[in-house]
Amino acid sequence: MGDMTNSDFYTKNQRNDSNHAGGFGCSLMELRSLMELRGTEAVVKIQEDYGGIEGLCQRLKTSPTEGLDGVATDLDKRKEVFGRNLIPPKKPKTFLQLVWEALQDVTLIILEIAALISLGLSFYQPPGEGSESCGAANAGAEDEGESEAGWIEGAAILLSVVCVVLVTAFNDWSKEKQFRGLQSRIEQEQKFQVARAGQVIQLPVADIVVGDIAQVKYGDLLPTDGILIQGNDLKIDESSLTGESDHVRKSADKDPMLLSGTHVMEGSGRMLVTAVGVNSQTGIIFTLLGAGGEEEEKKEKKDCSHPSSHPIATIATDGAASANAPGNTSLVNGKMQDGNMENNQTKVKKQDGAAAMEMQPLKSAEGGEADDKEKKKASVSKKEKSVLQGKLTKLAVQIGKAGLVMSAITVIILVLYFAIDNFVLQKRPWLPECTPVYIQYFVKFFIIGVTVLVVAVPEGLPLAVTISLAYSVKKMMKDNNLVRHLDACETMGNATAICSDKTGTLTTNRMTAVQCYVGDVHYKDIPDPSSIPPKTLEMLVNAISLNSAYTTKILPPDKEGGLPKQVGNKTECGLLGLVQDLKRDYQTVRNQIPEEKLYKVYTFNSVRKSMSTVIKLPDGSFRMYSKGASEIILKKCMRILNETGEPRVFRPRDRDEMVKKVIEPMACDGLRTICVGFRDFPADPEPNWEDENNILTELTAICVVGIEDPVRPEVPDAIRKCQRAGITVRMVTGDNINTARAIAIKCGIIHPGEDFLCIDGKEFNRRIRNEKGEVEQERIDKVWPKLRVLARSSPTDKHTLVKGIIDSTLVDQRQVVAVTGDGTNDGPALKKADVGFAMGIAGTDVAKEASDIILTDDNFSSIVKAVMWGRNVYDSISKFLQFQLTVNVVAVIVAFTGACITQDSPLKAVQMLWVNLIMDTFASLALATEPPTDSLLMRKPYGRNKPLISSTMTKNILGHGVYQLVIIFTLLFVGEQIFDIDSGRNAPLHSPPSEHYTIIFNTFVMMQLFNEINARKIHGERNVFDGIFRNPIFCSIVLGTFAIQIVIVQFGGKPFSCSPLDLEKWMWCVFLGLGELVWGQVISTIPNSKLRFLKGAGQLTQKDEMPEEEMNEDQEEIDHAERELRRGQILWFRGLNRIQTQIEVVNTFKSGTSFQGALRRQSSTTSQNQDVTNVSSPSHVSLCNALSSPTSTAAAPSGQC
Repeated sequence: MGDMTNSDFYTKNQRNDSNHAGGFGCSLMELRSLMELRGTEAVVKIQEDYGGIEGLCQRLKTSPTEGLDGVATDLDKRKEVFGRNLIPPKKPKTFLQLVWEALQDVTLIILEIAALISLGLSFYQPPGEGSESCGAANAGAEDEGESEAGWIEGAAILLSVVCVVLVTAFNDWSKEKQFRGLQSRIEQEQKFQVARAGQVIQLPVADIVVGDIAQVKYGDLLPTDGILIQGNDLKIDESSLTGESDHVRKSADKDPMLLSGTHVMEGSGRMLVTAVGVNSQTGIIFTLLGAGGEEEEKKEKKDCSHPSSHPIATIATDGAASANAPGNTSLVNGKMQDGNMENNQTKVKKQDGAAAMEMQPLKSAEGGEADDKEKKKASVSKKEKSVLQGKLTKLAVQIGKAGLVMSAITVIILVLYFAIDNFVLQKRPWLPECTPVYIQYFVKFFIIGVTVLVVAVPEGLPLAVTISLAYSVKKMMKDNNLVRHLDACETMGNATAICSDKTGTLTTNRMTAVQCYVGDVHYKDIPDPSSIPPKTLEMLVNAISLNSAYTTKILPPDKEGGLPKQVGNKTECGLLGLVQDLKRDYQTVRNQIPEEKLYKVYTFNSVRKSMSTVIKLPDGSFRMYSKGASEIILKKCMRILNETGEPRVFRPRDRDEMVKKVIEPMACDGLRTICVGFRDFPADPEPNWEDENNILTELTAICVVGIEDPVRPEVPDAIRKCQRAGITVRMVTGDNINTARAIAIKCGIIHPGEDFLCIDGKEFNRRIRNEKGEVEQERIDKVWPKLRVLARSSPTDKHTLVKGIIDSTLVDQRQVVAVTGDGTNDGPALKKADVGFAMGIAGTDVAKEASDIILTDDNFSSIVKAVMWGRNVYDSISKFLQFQLTVNVVAVIVAFTGACITQDSPLKAVQMLWVNLIMDTFASLALATEPPTDSLLMRKPYGRNKPLISSTMTKNILGHGVYQLVIIFTLLFVGEQIFDIDSGRNAPLHSPPSEHYTIIFNTFVMMQLFNEINARKIHGERNVFDGIFRNPIFCSIVLGTFAIQIVIVQFGGKPFSCSPLDLEKWMWCVFLGLGELVWGQVISTIPNSKLRFLKGAGQLTQKDEMPEEEMNEDQEEIDHAERELRRGQILWFRGLNRIQTQIEVVNTFKSGTSFQGALRRQSSTTSQNQDVTNVSSPSHVSLCNALSSPTSTAAAPSGQC
């Protein structure tokens, strides 16, 4: 169905309308129009047309409690009638398109033109063939066979251009393919809980069908549209569709409509799936956007194919206005009657499009991919342009400019020399019959000029970055890092601070109850059930079994002898484990009171920090069970059950004693303390359940449980590595301060006796806020450098801390902060951080959405791997640069001086292209795929404004350059005497290739090959062969290049201007190449301190690079960005872009993809740079100005409202 155009889709569905498709009681169109309604209107419609939600379930042949029976035929039929839950992806670029794009390269175009002119002229035989009057021009062409071969050079150049283009296209193509793979991998990861045949199972999102009963819970990203059957305190963030930032309360009787792509911010519930894929709200928006393919034709077709009576425009407008109030809806209809339906539709289309784009990446079987691709491709220039790529682009442009100047001078000198020599000194007249011969000369000069330019421009740089990043990303998958944004990988190498969650990241997230305080006794181990008063035991078992999400279960282990599987909320699993340790079964209690019998549920959220469930007792009165952090629940307790199971008074004095005697000792053992309590309410008058403050008080405490979450065994070592690598690890947790400190000591985040801060959220806020309650940067600066543990922190605190560290100017290097998070409320902090890590297992969809890297095993030690890979990318690029610049410098100088002194470049165009190919493409492959080593973690981070080319590298580049130039010039000017051969200098046009110049070319390539081995080390290490066999790609490329070089020299003949060499000369060439390795040792002996001027050289690049980069980011970026942005997409994006900015500002943090992502996208198109400061990558400093005023104040609360 992927390729089925929309028009077919509609016609098919209209056909279905007539006979109520496939025996279901309602058609696709009816369901679609039903999903456009909101609020009470929807409730009335469902009641009137379908006889309530039960009636709708009957028509869709499903049971509200059991779900579908899961028979394959039934599922297939549903997919056929109502569609599948996937949005067809955009077609990938074909290989030919990529080839065409590669051909757009300016230098290649110049070369092609030059080659064509050269070809044309070689076929043209001037009439004055024999006349001597054209002077030197014809001297070499006596031999007939030779003049025939004039076309070879042109053809060879064209051939090499073809090679370069194919290689580039192939690289792009494989990159694209990797992205697709990555994207689909991300999508397969997203599963959703669905009831089938009474069993709740996890299904991949693509397999959900209309009629399924899905369980929604806190943190989910809804994969389909649906109608709420039963909900507890459900609040949805619909900003991704409507731009409304307030959370919308959903309930079965007031507003049951749940829309795909929205986020569950609180509560839980069950919904009946009513629309999937292209027919869900998100899907409709995508169809309008044309994400499903050729947008324009399709829309035309669609508009003709179905009569406008079918309200696709309404769908769109409604999607935007998404009226929560009936008033709003009528306004939409008003607009509709307005007559400018078309215009209306386009307006909305754009707006929703933007919204849809926000929320896409983790959704729909392939939909996300399609337009994540869009986003990736179009904003690749900006979004993927990290610090490193900024520096590189800048460098490439500078080198390119220099190359252009050099090549222009070369051409001018050659032409002038020729003209003066021929027409002034030898006083020859310009004869018309000689014109073609002269032109041929000028074309040859032009080609030499272009060759200099080709060699000077390091087009291998972007390639090297791409290869290196792509390679790293692929390998990082094996290290449990799923990278969502390429640049995150490299930013990670510069990280200076990691703010980590405790639960699940530093610890195993397998909660087990190990101590408890019940019936006035503090048990250090779980007691025997007989020693607990029966009344208390009964109460405790009920309180735990009922007052926890019914989706939380403890399942038997997968493997024999393994640990039982914990599903759902891990803290609740620990409590259910306690019930099992007390030889009771929680399932029997739950079966007596199924979920729909629960009278009222106050779900856990970051404000309440507790969860309560109300049940109706047989006599009509109510009982509420509560559980939560012990200090919070105990404050609300007035009584406590004593040793006989009777309540006794519990005074503040008792509470303080209990904290001292029970809770603090538990916390100091690193246990999380949970208090369980209850309260009874009379049947009459029924309490006002909405008035939480009066409900959640006067509790009776049943017990306090100490739950242990052991530290992961590999974490202390990982943290030691981080500290050695100059990265500060801070723990930010919701647990109490004692537990947090105990775990931090176990992990090695703090060491006893050090000067550090462990504070809780209250104290943190007291220290960083002024009298008016505003956060002040200088106050944060006093706190963060010593802060190691922040306990009892709210999501806002986390965000404030991250923002404070990033904006701090205390240290000369701006801090680069990585943050881990798993909860929905971590979204803002994950987006604000330079690199956000989301948990792959425990993480909610919202957190994954906001993150840059997903840790597939939730393990802190994977973060250390990410740091290693990030540093490795940086080093790989430096290695490549060192190699590339040496070649560039040498080749340009040789071609330039050679041309000026001998009127002919010693290195011919085709040879230059071959050198260009080995140094660009192959070298980038060889050097960019070096595997990382542990030694990378032995040094401090480079920092954001360290120059790309360090002083050691400058020393190597200049040193090797000098060696190569000396050798080549020696060979050029006295080579014929050394080897006793004919000189190749001043050879006439079309003369056969000389051994002399072949030796120069061969020696040059040999030196590059051995220098490539030198380039493997950039920190001045001695042993350049260290670990060379761990990189098979490197070895095979060096050997392969060597083999091809032999073929070129021995059999290349005329096209490569080579004449075969005998063994002795080959030995000399290899010997001179080997000299590079010896010379490399000599260079590394010279200490950097002796070379004062190098410091200047290194610094100089920094001066050019950094400050300007900050200021000119804009202009600089745009001209590359413009080149890279594919023309069509620019237009497509401009439309989206305007709206994105508007929606973004409303949405601040809540949009699906990151706020910065949007800003970055926004700045990547030139269409408008006025209203958002330009931000080039998540790590860019200028973000703070953009966010400072309206959002930073508003954003904090918005994370948790």
